[in-house]
Amino acid sequence: MPFKAGLELTELQNMTVPEDDNISNDSNDFTEVENGQINSKFISDRESRRSLTNSHLEKKKCDEYIPGTTSLGMSVFNLSNAIMGSGILGLAFALANTGILLFLLLLVSVTLLSIYSIYLLLVCSKETGCMVYEKLGEQVFGTPGKMIVFGSTSLQNVGAMLSYLFIVKNELPSAIKFLMGKEESFSAWYVDGRILVVTVTFGIILPLCLLKNLGYLGYTSGFSLSCMVFFLIVVIYKKFQISCYELGLNATSPILSNSSEHEHMCKPKYVIFNSKTVYALPTIAFAFVCHPSVLPIYSELKDRSQKKMQLVSNISFFAMFVMYFMTAIFGYLTFYDNVQSDLLHKYQSKGDILILTVRLAVIVAVILTVPVLFFTVRSSLFELARKTKFDLCRHVLVTFVLLVIINLLVIFIPTMKDIFGVVGVTSANMLIFILPSSLYLKITHQDGAKLTQRIWASLFLALGIMFSLVSIPLVIYDWVQSGGSTEGH
Repeated sequence: MPFKAGLELTELQNMTVPEDDNISNDSNDFTEVENGQINSKFISDRESRRSLTNSHLEKKKCDEYIPGTTSLGMSVFNLSNAIMGSGILGLAFALANTGILLFLLLLVSVTLLSIYSIYLLLVCSKETGCMVYEKLGEQVFGTPGKMIVFGSTSLQNVGAMLSYLFIVKNELPSAIKFLMGKEESFSAWYVDGRILVVTVTFGIILPLCLLKNLGYLGYTSGFSLSCMVFFLIVVIYKKFQISCYELGLNATSPILSNSSEHEHMCKPKYVIFNSKTVYALPTIAFAFVCHPSVLPIYSELKDRSQKKMQLVSNISFFAMFVMYFMTAIFGYLTFYDNVQSDLLHKYQSKGDILILTVRLAVIVAVILTVPVLFFTVRSSLFELARKTKFDLCRHVLVTFVLLVIINLLVIFIPTMKDIFGVVGVTSANMLIFILPSSLYLKITHQDGAKLTQRIWASLFLALGIMFSLVSIPLVIYDWVQSGGSTEGH
C-alpha cells in the first residue's frame, strides 16, 4: 500500500519498530530523530529514509512478530492435512479422461506451479510482515484486495464443504443398505441420499457449527488424513482383487457383452481427449489448494525462515503428489473407462467388510471436517462485516442460513465433477495462480533488481488468466451438451 512521502515529525517520533527477524533493532542502524532528520549510520539520502520508514509503517500495520513453536515435521504434517481433501476421489476420473501420460504431465505441472506460488506467497509475507492471507491482500491492494482474497478463500472452503456433503449423499445410503442386508438396488425414502444429507446436516453438523469455538474439532484433520491413507491402501488392494473382465461380465451393456470390445476397454490408455477432459485440470488444481493455510502454518513454524517454510511446502507437496498419483492410477486400472467422479462410490459393498469400513471411516471424517471449514467461512464473513463481537441470535441465524444454502446446492448439483470443475477454474485458480503473482508484482513493482523474477511472475499470472479464459467456457459448454447429469464419456 503506498504511503505519502511527506511524513510529519510526530509520526516518526511515535513510530515503533516491531521485533521481527527481518528488522534489526541495533542502535547503530536506527538511532533517533533530531530536527526532522533520521540520524543513521547507513541512511544517507531522502529516498532511503522514506523507504525504511514506509517499510516500518507497513510492518506495524500488519502482524507483530511472535516466535513459532511447531517443529518442521509437524508443520509438514499440518500442511499435508491442508492439501489433502475430497479432490483425491476425483483424480481417477480425471485420469480416465486424459490418459496416463497426459494426466501425469498435468499432475507434475500443477505440483511444481503450486510450489512456485507458495514461494511467491512467502516472499510477499516477508516483505509486508503479514501472516494472514486476507491481511496480505488488504496491505497490498487495500479493501478490494481483502474482498478478493476473502471471496476466493470462502468459495474454496464452500466448495470443499459441498464435496464433503456430496460424499455423505453418495456413500451413506450404500453403507445403510449393507448394514440392513439389502441389495444396492433397494430403494426407500430413508435410504435416499438427499434426505440423508439433510438429516446429517441438521442432526449432527448444525449442533457442532453452533459451538462458540472449535475445541476438539481442530484435531479432526489428522483423522481425515488417516482415513484418506486407509482409502489409498484399499484402492491398491482392490486393484489386485477386482478383475476388469468380471466387471464386464456383470455389466448389462451390449457393448460390454462383446469380448473384443471389452478387451479393448480393459487396456490402459495413455492420451485421451473428450468432452470430460476439461475437468482434469480444475480437479487437480482443486486437490492441491492449501494456500489460505500456508501463512498460519508459517507463523507457527519454530525458528521460521522463508527457506525453512519452502522446505516444508516442498516435502508436503511431493508426499501428496505420490499419494494422489497412486490413488488415481490404481483406481483407473481397476475400473478403466467405467470410473466415476467419486471413486469411492464405484466400489460396491455386497458383503465386503473392508469397503464398508473405509466408507464409514471417510463418512465420519468428512462429517467432522465440515464444521471446521464452516467456522472459517463464518468467522471471515463476520470479520468482513466488522461484527466480531459474539451475538447469539446473529450466530444462529447465519449458521442456519448458510447450511440451508449449502444443502440446496448439494441436492441439486448432479455430480462431484461439477463441484471440482467450478471451484477449480475459479477459486483454486485465483489462490494458486492469480493472487500470489499479482501480490508479488505489486510489492516489487519498484524493485529493479528483481526484474527476472518479475518476468517469471508475470508469465505465471498470464498462465492463470489463460487457464480461466479456456476452462470456464469449456466447462459451461459441457454442461449445455450433457445437461449436467452424465458421468460417462
